[in-house]
Amino acid sequence: MSEEYISQLFIDGEWRDGDHGESFAVVDPSDFSELARFAIASEGDCLAAVDAADRAFAGWSRTAPRDRSELLRRAFEIMREEREEIAEIIVRENGKSFADALTEVDYANEFFRWFSEEAVRVPGDYRLSPRGDKRIIVTREPIGVALLVTPWNFPAAMATRKLGPALAAGCTAILKPARETPLTAARIVDILNRAGVPKGVVNLVTPVPTGPAVSVMMRQRAVRKLSFTGSTEVGRLLLHEAADSIISSSMELGGNAPLLVLEGADLDSAVAGAVQAKMRNGGSACTAANRFYVHRSLHDEFVELLSGALDEYRVGPGIDRDNALGALVSRGERDKVADLVTRAAAEGAQVVRGGGAREDGAFYEPTVLVDVAHGSEINRTEIFGPVAAVVAFDDVDDAIRMANDTEYGLIAYVFGAEEQAMSVAHRLEAGMVGVNRGVLSDPAAPFGGVKQSGLGREGGSEGILEFMEEKYIGLSI
Repeated sequence: MSEEYISQLFIDGEWRDGDHGESFAVVDPSDFSELARFAIASEGDCLAAVDAADRAFAGWSRTAPRDRSELLRRAFEIMREEREEIAEIIVRENGKSFADALTEVDYANEFFRWFSEEAVRVPGDYRLSPRGDKRIIVTREPIGVALLVTPWNFPAAMATRKLGPALAAGCTAILKPARETPLTAARIVDILNRAGVPKGVVNLVTPVPTGPAVSVMMRQRAVRKLSFTGSTEVGRLLLHEAADSIISSSMELGGNAPLLVLEGADLDSAVAGAVQAKMRNGGSACTAANRFYVHRSLHDEFVELLSGALDEYRVGPGIDRDNALGALVSRGERDKVADLVTRAAAEGAQVVRGGGAREDGAFYEPTVLVDVAHGSEINRTEIFGPVAAVVAFDDVDDAIRMANDTEYGLIAYVFGAEEQAMSVAHRLEAGMVGVNRGVLSDPAAPFGGVKQSGLGREGGSEGILEFMEEKYIGLSI
């Protein structure tokens, strides 16, 4: 355990232990040591957080947009000064490499900056009705108390991507981070507290188990918004819960991203983009390329170059800044990835690079599989690890069919001559498409998917509107 970590709940402007005095272990996946014990929130703690957010809503929602903007800007400045400390917390509890953690901190902080700017730019409308009998006034108001549920893979970025627009819009919030990574979430909340967020506007709870407590909070009349990032399976359950109270829901769910390398593509560019799309965050990203569809004329050379690029990845504890690939978040996640590769090999796939787990921590070697059949288990599964499964194709129409043959539609990648790649991009069933680039996420752009990859958008000018309701006022003339 360490005194440097904040490991308490934050309710109504105060850090405190849970009602029952219980806690859970936060573990470093690089060596399975205990970092801290974090307070468990009881049902009463969760309801206290809802009550605090409800009481604070009236005042915060009436706060001038400029004041909300400046608070978020102060949070941005604090986070920029403390970026390396926050990155180290992420490395310790999540396992990722220090370079990935630092990249995440900077990306996360951009949501504070972006939404500090969006807070003063909420659009409205004022016009004469077609009949000429009234003025049509359309304004937007904060939706109310927002329940924000975030995952472990980007513990800073997923928190700021929700807190930034919620606070900019004038909503109050309850943040429920993943059990694996609560220390980062606590640090983000601490930054907002030091930036001057009023009492009750931001609250942090960590119930164990999670599901029943989230259900109880969603049944409270004050909670009007649910923003969830996580698996499609859990998202379905939460949507059922949200239906009972008609809660506005934003869902950023699972993905199974295809990456297409078209005939005639520049291989150096394609391989560099594939490494980015696959290895960012060690493959533990909903945006990670999972299914590689490569034109047969390029297949062998692509696999050779990709394997060579992954040979350069040094694997080990992320706190050692020379390591390019850290641990997965837990022993269980490591074993899931290992089992997927084992079963893929049993189905006929060939391991041409990697394929090994380490026992000293939750490490898994960068892995390349070939002879992967479209529709096989590993081709249908969101891998969430450093494994590239390659399928050869002959016809671009067949590649598009295979890419779209999934219930998911979050993101896709295409590499090829620009005109053809853009044509393919328009035919892919995904909320986002990267053309000749392997990283797409940007706070200034709308992030989200289609089909069973989610509802709504985060980031961009759209992100703040997810936390607002339109109101139409008719003014007689």
